[in-house]
Amino acid sequence: MTVVLDSSAVLAAIFGEPGSEAVAEALEAGPVVGPVNLAEVAAKLIDAGFSDEDLQRTVEAFGALSPDFDVRHGLEAGRLRKATRASGLSLGDRCCLALAKSIGGRVLTADRAWAGLDVGVEIEVIR
Repeated sequence: MTVVLDSSAVLAAIFGEPGSEAVAEALEAGPVVGPVNLAEVAAKLIDAGFSDEDLQRTVEAFGALSPDFDVRHGLEAGRLRKATRASGLSLGDRCCLALAKSIGGRVLTADRAWAGLDVGVEIEVIR
């Protein structure tokens, strides 16, 4: 089963935060990071002072694929709003779930708000 990484999981791995071990395991199997979550990661790395060159090197070294995000993913992310609103999930969170749902994957996240969600996707909270 393909693993889809939420931006929080990617950032945990990059910064060596708790839960990074689970992400490291997933990296061996070739995980997926969607373009919306990649944008979130890029923004956080820029906020942390990464130069454009450092940002590019870090993302390339990470090695996760970034598949296209299309209309069907966007619509699914919108549909997930109702089921995730009470947990406070963002658009990026819902995009990650929509991508995982479309490929039959499971999600790794560091966001505890995702625990217990019933949205048709296996979710593993890494810390």
